[in-house]
Amino acid sequence: MKEQRAQSSSGQIFRIFLRLGLTSFGGPVAHLGYFRHEFVERRRWLKDEAYADLVALCQFLPGPASSQVGIGIGLARGGLPGAVAAWTGFTLPSVIGLVLFAYGLGLMGDAVTSGGWLGGIEDCGRCCRGPGCLGHGG
Repeated sequence: MKEQRAQSSSGQIFRIFLRLGLTSFGGPVAHLGYFRHEFVERRRWLKDEAYADLVALCQFLPGPASSQVGIGIGLARGGLPGAVAAWTGFTLPSVIGLVLFAYGLGLMGDAVTSGGWLGGIEDCGRCCRGPGCLGHGG
């Protein structure tokens, strides 16, 4: 007998990944911690072993593992539309933020290279990545 997998709508998948895209700061390793908390512990969409297998597969593939894990979760829950929804929801906030940041830098002119404000942004990023990395401890 074929096992029934729970399904989610593309809209639900998009909203969940959009929230993660807006709140999950750090690089791919930190994102994996946030994903584990959301989809293994909180929503129970995956068992810990299945999540570990998906992460291992995605780390083997070229490209950012966190994006691939998100796409894989979306694919498992909502088919191809779910995969697209997961990728779009998780990536869209970064795209919009980077475009606005670049536009702002263009407006600043020479002020971009003077002052230490870029160092402050870097320090802020270090603080934001910490919680995601803590989720990998076990």
